[in-house]
Amino acid sequence: MTIDPEGFPAPPALVEHAQRFRAEGGVPAAPRVAATVLLLRPAGTGFEVYLIRRVAAMAFGGMYAFPGGGVDRSDSEAHLDWAGPTPAEWGERLGLAPDAAQAVVCAAAREVFEEAGVLLAGADPASVLGDVSGDDWEAARVALEKREIGFAELLAERRLTLRSDLLLPWSRWITPEFEPRRFDTYFFVALLPEGQRTRDVSREADRTLWASPAAARAEAEAGELSMLPPTLVTLGQVAAAADLAGVVRAATTRDAATPVTPRLELSGEGGGRFLLS
Repeated sequence: MTIDPEGFPAPPALVEHAQRFRAEGGVPAAPRVAATVLLLRPAGTGFEVYLIRRVAAMAFGGMYAFPGGGVDRSDSEAHLDWAGPTPAEWGERLGLAPDAAQAVVCAAAREVFEEAGVLLAGADPASVLGDVSGDDWEAARVALEKREIGFAELLAERRLTLRSDLLLPWSRWITPEFEPRRFDTYFFVALLPEGQRTRDVSREADRTLWASPAAARAEAEAGELSMLPPTLVTLGQVAAAADLAGVVRAATTRDAATPVTPRLELSGEGGGRFLLS
């Protein structure tokens, strides 16, 4: 798949779905608020990003993406020890009310633990956990994934503080109107905490990999990895940074509140391309 500078080629299945949606006068679904996290780690002279391939039965199945998912009610109702920017300060960065911003940040931290086994928390505001891959932690992760325990409850039981400052806001994307399941997704970047490691634990992924952002995007352009525009564009953005320090610096000036919504432009030959707006 070659990336056209004026747009992104759309997979045939999405083009067919969009054509049917328009022909039937479909009503756009309300997007669900979600969060996703680009986990980054040093590699040689550069850095790598963690990608997962969604199982076929899921929304956007077969596509490579970053760990993430929808905001749960438990994220909105969470009362927990908190380090980093206040919910009000997060609200200013994300364009949300403080309580809604806190829910998005909680969802980002919860999802990256559920899907990658990485926990952005510490015993106090100045520390972060090391290895969390033992059997006890895995049992806690599974209970969280099954909603047998809430994220705030898990942290409280272990006397942990959520390190919201380890999440750096990056962008916001809204799924096109023709998709039956739509998301209003806030993208964050986070450096993999020292001593922690990602684990292939999520039931929502059938493959995981670490790759340099530039290499992952190149493989997608060559048709070796299937990705949608938000993943492709974000990989290109972080690849533009020379190193992890450059990514952190770039995050401080990113607009994470104004949404990007890909629009599908259909061609007369039955094809189509995504345009960004």
